Amino acid sequence: MLGVFSTEIVTPPEELVAAGDRSPSPRTTALALMKRYINSNPSSVSIQIGDQVHLAYSRHNESLLQPRSFGVKDDIFCLFEGMLDNLGSLRQQYGLAKCADEVMLVIEAYKALRDRAPYPPSHVVGHLAGNFAFLVFDKSTSTLFVASDQSGRVPLYWGITADGFVAFSDDAEMLKSACGKSIASFPQGCFFSTTLGEIRSYENPKNKIIAIPAPDEEIWGATFKVEGPVVVLARE
Repeated sequence: MLGVFSTEIVTPPEELVAAGDRSPSPRTTALALMKRYINSNPSSVSIQIGDQVHLAYSRHNESLLQPRSFGVKDDIFCLFEGMLDNLGSLRQQYGLAKCADEVMLVIEAYKALRDRAPYPPSHVVGHLAGNFAFLVFDKSTSTLFVASDQSGRVPLYWGITADGFVAFSDDAEMLKSACGKSIASFPQGCFFSTTLGEIRSYENPKNKIIAIPAPDEEIWGATFKVEGPVVVLARE
């Protein structure tokens, strides 16, 4: 999956900007990245939302245990990879039909976060059990919400293209070709919200996320980690 967002939607993380400046390397534009993704993934589906957002996904070479899916409802777009172990109980919690999949569940969870303030984001994401990574874009508010599971078994990376777009993908090599050293693994057990303007751990929301510059020989520009002691909370 691939999501590309302009600076009108997402402010590029300073740590990734600095990594690209510290170790300059070849990069390409967001449009070139999207074209390469589509050409490299048969039967891919792509959507452009104005000039600010590009979304794409394909089931080419997907894992049986980590399927990719896409959905949209009420101008809320979601790219999801993985599976939720507690999908059945969450359907009941959100009043969804038995046929509702992970994408529809995440959209409903996001709507609860958006419409029932002050509903903490860490509470919404923390109740998702399983292996997953997802992107949610709300067109009505130009809001982006990104999350990765606690184990990090579903890969998710983010980087900055040559023209300053922030890109998210499960394909590190694809992203590296467009972002050079301005790339990092998205920290597991964390979420990023443009409403908050920062990354937070959903198990330890009070702990600061720090970025450690990577050595020059690493493909990453930085590594994001949760600062301080980590406490794993039991899910209801």
